[in-house]
Amino acid sequence: MEEAGEVCPVCKGTGWYLLDVPPEHPDFGKPILCRCQEEAYREQLRQELYAWSRLEHLQHLTFDNFQPRGRVGTPPAQAASLERAFETARAYAANPEGWLVLYGPYGCGKTHLAAAIANAAVEQSIPTLFLTTPDLLDDLRATYERGASESYQERMEKVRTVPLLILDDLGSHADTPWAQEKLFQILNYRYINRLPTVITTNVPPHRLDPRLHSRFQDTALVHFVEINAPDYRQEYRDEGHLDLSLLPYLGRATFETFSWREDEKLTKKERESLRRAVERARAFAEEPQGWLVLIGDTGTGKTHLAAAIANEIARRSAPPLFVFVPDLLDHLRAAFRPESTVPYDERFEQLRRTPVLILDDLGRQTTTPWAREKLNQLLNYRYVRRLPTVITTTLDLADMDPWMRTRLLDTTLCTHILLRVPSYPERVLRVSRKRGR
Repeated sequence: MEEAGEVCPVCKGTGWYLLDVPPEHPDFGKPILCRCQEEAYREQLRQELYAWSRLEHLQHLTFDNFQPRGRVGTPPAQAASLERAFETARAYAANPEGWLVLYGPYGCGKTHLAAAIANAAVEQSIPTLFLTTPDLLDDLRATYERGASESYQERMEKVRTVPLLILDDLGSHADTPWAQEKLFQILNYRYINRLPTVITTNVPPHRLDPRLHSRFQDTALVHFVEINAPDYRQEYRDEGHLDLSLLPYLGRATFETFSWREDEKLTKKERESLRRAVERARAFAEEPQGWLVLIGDTGTGKTHLAAAIANEIARRSAPPLFVFVPDLLDHLRAAFRPESTVPYDERFEQLRRTPVLILDDLGRQTTTPWAREKLNQLLNYRYVRRLPTVITTTLDLADMDPWMRTRLLDTTLCTHILLRVPSYPERVLRVSRKRGR
């Protein structure tokens, strides 16, 4: 900045100058902002972007009033997921470099963290643009109207080149070809030029534009953070995976509450079978790898052990998806209905990709061709990728569908637990008969 009263020798007081370059040069005839005006221009841009972002309405969203571990009662694994996102966002705000993508369900805190980053950046005088994706697209469309304050080119250039762009709720926009094109133009420019960008979304990345999904996988530039916390706006309910998981109703089924049936006259072999079952179930819960198949009659404790595994895993990480197989098929059928809020492909992907899947009572379902096809698709996906899976069944392997049996017999992946003990209902029946005598 020149001293008051002095005229800049470069721009002659105009604030702009032209480069002395040949006509074929890309900057020929293009006004260049003079250094003497950079500070003033940056401040003007900062104020314009602040007003455009409407950040004054989000000033209350800061790191200081964010609860890093969520509501009281949030399970440790989910609280830890939120805390990791908080620490990552705070570190990014201190040094905005690369891309930060926050992925998680509605109400988990993504927007609060994104706005906290924006407010911290503004305090550091970093020109920042914070917009929801639908608002950004509406703003670009508005430039086509007669009398618009800015041309499309001017507004697009600001979005593409702003020092820090924060795009909230990617995926909530109407996914028209025009919207896809504009978003890709913006994000691809920022990707190529490695410009600091923050994105929040509740859409699984594989369902976004494949071109954007591909860029999200560039770990040299993109820090992808998944938040598993529940909706902060609602009282906590451990719903696992929406209405699909039974785990919230099985909280009392733990290894500590599992009955060793000390008051029963079990044979030595039966007690040994019970001991091995609990031992192997505990080992799987401590290190979920491969498949664990629990085989036994109804009422022998298979579901309790499967739930105990799930509850033990949920203490340390994201809760497993625990489903009763007939209910699972009903949920998949319901996803085809027009009124369904969860599309079939999203529901099925959720099942196939979940880190730990527990299928309770395999074989109880109606064996229609459609049911067999869906189960085969699901199990084959997890089999090929060696994803941790627990299965309970009353069927002997010899009675299963041949396709399924060959996979369950793969001892390089599957561990079998045979619960060769009387069922609880039979034990109660025997006691009542004895008393009747």
